[in-house]
Amino acid sequence: METFPQTRWNLSALLQAPTGEPVDRALNEIESRTAHFEQARAKLNSGIDQKEFLDLVGEYEGLNRELRKIGHYADLWFTEDTQNQAALAFKTKIEQLATAVTNRVMFFMLWWKELDDATAARLVRDAGDYTYFLESERMFKPHTLAEREEQIINLKDVNGMGGLLTVYDMLTNKYVFNLTVDGQDKKLTYGELTTYARHPEPAIRAAVYKELFRVYSDDGGVLAQIYASRVNDWKTEQVDLRHFKTPIAARNLGNDIPDAAVDTMLEVCKKNATVFQRYFKLKAKWLGLEPMRRSDVYAPLASVDTDFPWERAVTMVLDSFQKFSPELAAQARTVFEAGHVDSEIRPGKRSGAFCASPLPELPPFVQINYAGKARDVATLAHELGHAIHTRYAREHSTLTFHSALPMAETASVFSEMILNERLLNETSDPLVKRDILARIVDDTYATVMRQAFFAMFEKTAHEAFANNATADEVRELYWQNLKTQFGDALEIQDDFKWEWIVIHHFYHVPFYVYAYSFGQLLTLALYKRYREQGEAFKPNYFKILAYGGSASPRHILEEAGIDMTSADFWQGGFDVISGFIDQLQALTE
Repeated sequence: METFPQTRWNLSALLQAPTGEPVDRALNEIESRTAHFEQARAKLNSGIDQKEFLDLVGEYEGLNRELRKIGHYADLWFTEDTQNQAALAFKTKIEQLATAVTNRVMFFMLWWKELDDATAARLVRDAGDYTYFLESERMFKPHTLAEREEQIINLKDVNGMGGLLTVYDMLTNKYVFNLTVDGQDKKLTYGELTTYARHPEPAIRAAVYKELFRVYSDDGGVLAQIYASRVNDWKTEQVDLRHFKTPIAARNLGNDIPDAAVDTMLEVCKKNATVFQRYFKLKAKWLGLEPMRRSDVYAPLASVDTDFPWERAVTMVLDSFQKFSPELAAQARTVFEAGHVDSEIRPGKRSGAFCASPLPELPPFVQINYAGKARDVATLAHELGHAIHTRYAREHSTLTFHSALPMAETASVFSEMILNERLLNETSDPLVKRDILARIVDDTYATVMRQAFFAMFEKTAHEAFANNATADEVRELYWQNLKTQFGDALEIQDDFKWEWIVIHHFYHVPFYVYAYSFGQLLTLALYKRYREQGEAFKPNYFKILAYGGSASPRHILEEAGIDMTSADFWQGGFDVISGFIDQLQALTE
């Protein structure tokens, strides 16, 4: 199988260069399309027929495509090095441009939302792939403000909160962490430091978190204030101005997930905290840790953490995909062939991993800080799963190929399961199987329980800051969250009171995190079906991916026989997790 070197990505498919003729041409195209679209305002006021309406939607999509290309270029160039002043200036310029264009064409969607239901139904008839996009826009009618008010909010966001979040990124991505390992003093990035959270030595694991929270807490007051500003800004807009009942309700509507479904899922997660508490007690016994501490959560059962060179990791992941479906592997391979993977670790590069999909026909862009550990291999499979999802949805429009956030984790988590299945099937050694199963449960904890309790904390923090809580009071709220999550299963070091200021999603995308729990539990249920049905399962799975964002999550899941409002459904995911723990216990005792 072809291998691909570890490199920085190539962004030329989005923009040839951020200076000179390429960017001038892109900006002129955006201005031309915007000015032409503005002429539609007069048509709307005098009345249009169905064909004219759908032509306008097509023009709206075309403008959106041009903005997405240059906007993603700006964002991705900046993530390569958050200390690059040229990239920062370009990112700021494009954000301001996008805001100005959005404000100029905003009249169209405001007009669409304000139409009476009968007229809207007539115009949307035969809208094809645009249908769900148009219908979902109208769901926001009760929460939409007047045109000038919406424009002011956009201007406020790009120059206010958007700028503050850029400061958060610049500040935290330049942090350098010190760690002594095997007598060697190391200076590490965030991504490099956190790989040692899975080190075999308890003292090293504890030192990782102590150093992580030492560096962040040195700016703790500043980072907490940025978060308080984010929370209060969210409340002002979403609750006070747009009249959502709760801060999380705004995210739920954006995800097109009923409030009741999210509440049910989080309640089931809270009820099942004992599942992972049982696991941590077993793990403490297996590792001989008395007491087991929060820093030991990801401790490996094996004494040695194998290093995986980049080429081997790519081959393992693609080969696992190939065994499941050659077509699925082929879609993942297009991302490498396009040069759209940035896997190097560099100072200033954004920490973590993500997949960005600017346009349906374009192979997505995957960032990973690859450090050569088993977890990094799983992360590669995860992010390529996101890419596969959008590749399967590439026949949809730019407005409808992106799935809702909770559905967006389906292919990524399932891809990790495919990799894990391959690893389990390739060994008969019970110790190796034990180690693989332990990593599966560790990762499931990180994706399901940890993220669910993050979401519970967000709900609490948003309420607390709305009532003028101090950073110290919010730290105590987070402490209580940790105690509820872990019970008497382990000892929590005081340093973890600062963990919340480290979580990137809290700042950038409030209430994003429950999508991970949703996606993981959903995927566990799908994976259980795959094990039961074999080849018969695959067409339905690919159909789910191919929907992208062209239908509501409820519709997609109901078609697959899943009721997202059912506590029994979510409990089924935890039953699968308990089964993993049972298998692990049988191998260990």
